[in-house]
Amino acid sequence: MKNKKTLVLGASTNPARYSFMAINSLTKWEHSLVAIGQKEGEVAGVKIQTKQIPFTNVDTVTLYLNPQRQRDYYNYVVGLEPKRVIFNPGTENPEFYQLLKLNGIEVEVACTLVLLQTRQY
Repeated sequence: MKNKKTLVLGASTNPARYSFMAINSLTKWEHSLVAIGQKEGEVAGVKIQTKQIPFTNVDTVTLYLNPQRQRDYYNYVVGLEPKRVIFNPGTENPEFYQLLKLNGIEVEVACTLVLLQTRQY
């Protein structure tokens, strides 16, 4: 599996959250990670930022935000120019899909944890 720099958007330090599990799994699979969440913190050595930092060379954005909260990040995500955005369960958002596709960004409605476990990430 090739290392794909990933932004976990909606990151949390709460072990019960899927974003927390995703950070741990992505780290285990040795992917480069950056993370943005509501609260600062750290998971598996990855610092969670609270601002829309202009990260470079992001291959994948994996979303853990509900569709209403995603609106604040539309322009930010498009501006990062990732190759793809993964919409994890509960984050499905046809409005955002359309915007991403118009900007040449692949949309994947899937679960990051399953993609990693089945080596399809």
